[in-house]
Amino acid sequence: MQQHIRKWAVLALLATPGLAAPAWADGLASLEAFVRQAKAGTAQFTQTVTSPAKAGQAPRVQSSSGSFSFQRPGQFKFVYTQPFAQTIVADGQTLWLYDEDLEQVTRRPQGDALAGTPAALLTSVQDMAALRKDFDLAAQASAQPDPEGLQWVQATPKNQDGQIQQLRVGFTPEGALAALQINDSFGQQSLLRFTQMALSPGLPAGSFHFQTPAGVSVLDQ
Repeated sequence: MQQHIRKWAVLALLATPGLAAPAWADGLASLEAFVRQAKAGTAQFTQTVTSPAKAGQAPRVQSSSGSFSFQRPGQFKFVYTQPFAQTIVADGQTLWLYDEDLEQVTRRPQGDALAGTPAALLTSVQDMAALRKDFDLAAQASAQPDPEGLQWVQATPKNQDGQIQQLRVGFTPEGALAALQINDSFGQQSLLRFTQMALSPGLPAGSFHFQTPAGVSVLDQ
């Protein structure tokens, strides 16, 4: 289960408040403002992964938390602190996954690996035209108001051969990005929520540099 949670963290990215979308904006307008304006930032996150129930059992739920940073295009870092210590870094060239308990680093070329994923939706593309190349986007209306007052955008990957089946991005009525929900082909759902987001034009040099710890094994994929 921990390995699967790590996979979700690689694919799932950020939520940020305070973007300049009109107060009456729908989810699509808020998403466009986010794509154009969120250049870099840091935040805290919580992640809840719910797996389908097996016969006679309740659904399995795993929760984790930590810190997150990003910089467009294509750089991000997740530092998990609870319930286990892990670090995921995309430096623009290589995707790194460090499992502290296993004393193991996995690395692979970043390349096009994130195309059509939540990572591309939230940190790689810089305009809606680029986003629509990989996703079908639609503001998601509901007969009942969202319990938290969020406005949702549904993003469906155009490549249906991947593991990701559907994404939902939630914004507050003021246009602040508040939640990211990911549904996969196995019926598993991941929900990410971000708080304490601080946006900036850019982060310090080296923010996304990963140095392999001494004595740790490295696996290439």
